[in-house]
Amino acid sequence: MKNYNKSWIYIFILPTLVIFLMFYLIPIITVFITGFTDWNGFDSPTFIGFENYELMLTYDDTFLVALVNLLKWSLVAVSVHVPFGALVAFVLYKKPFGWRFTRGVFMIPNIISISAWAIIYRFIFNDDIGLLNNFVRLIGAENFHVNWLFDPRYAFSAITLTWVFYAVIVTLLVLNDLMAIPKELHEAAYIDGATDMDIHVRINLPLVKNAIATSIILSIVSRITMFEVIYLTTKGGPGNSTYNISLMLFEGIINYEYGYANAVSTIMIILGVGVLVIINKLFKLNKATGN
Repeated sequence: MKNYNKSWIYIFILPTLVIFLMFYLIPIITVFITGFTDWNGFDSPTFIGFENYELMLTYDDTFLVALVNLLKWSLVAVSVHVPFGALVAFVLYKKPFGWRFTRGVFMIPNIISISAWAIIYRFIFNDDIGLLNNFVRLIGAENFHVNWLFDPRYAFSAITLTWVFYAVIVTLLVLNDLMAIPKELHEAAYIDGATDMDIHVRINLPLVKNAIATSIILSIVSRITMFEVIYLTTKGGPGNSTYNISLMLFEGIINYEYGYANAVSTIMIILGVGVLVIINKLFKLNKATGN
């Protein structure tokens, strides 16, 4: 009977395994291998060892600039983006007046494509007709003129503003875990004299730790792969002030340097896996889930 059940388990797993091999594992292995080749995407790849990686690190400082920008955006993600989304979840969990409407409105950006979102922000940050500068001029600063996306002093902050408060995924993850906390825990804590703040700090926050850790991973990985908003607004400029690794990958592709582009992709995969391992260790996710 057990062998009969095992056969059915293997049959049901097989389609998923085939899809994983075809669309994930084999392409990832191909990326790793061709990252060590000179390949234009048409002719056969030629093995060149670590030359693509040496070029990436030594040709100019663009990789270092992209890495520093990624580090700064990651810090913003951890210190502002995720806490803001979690805070909204805690507020909605209390179900204040209009909380369903607020939750619906908060999710609206989720149904807008990232490309459209980038175009919207191009108009918001426009010096002449943009919503932001006109609002500042309306409240008294009549001579206020800032080219947010074209001034190296403000471009990084402008790009950051396009995503930093767009935290609906964080909110949904944390809110889902909050809703799953048994009411009996809160009732027992109230009987023992706990305040609302005690319950949030000592009960709710530890029990949504996994959701917060997952949110941090998703947020930082999104910063590693962030492309559309930057390409459609600043194209990495002015100078290299908003340049990132995804743009390096894109430039490798359009220049038919697929070997170099795949070397960049390998770095992106390593960074993503590194983030996953570090957050897993810091939040002790395996211990929390009892695995």
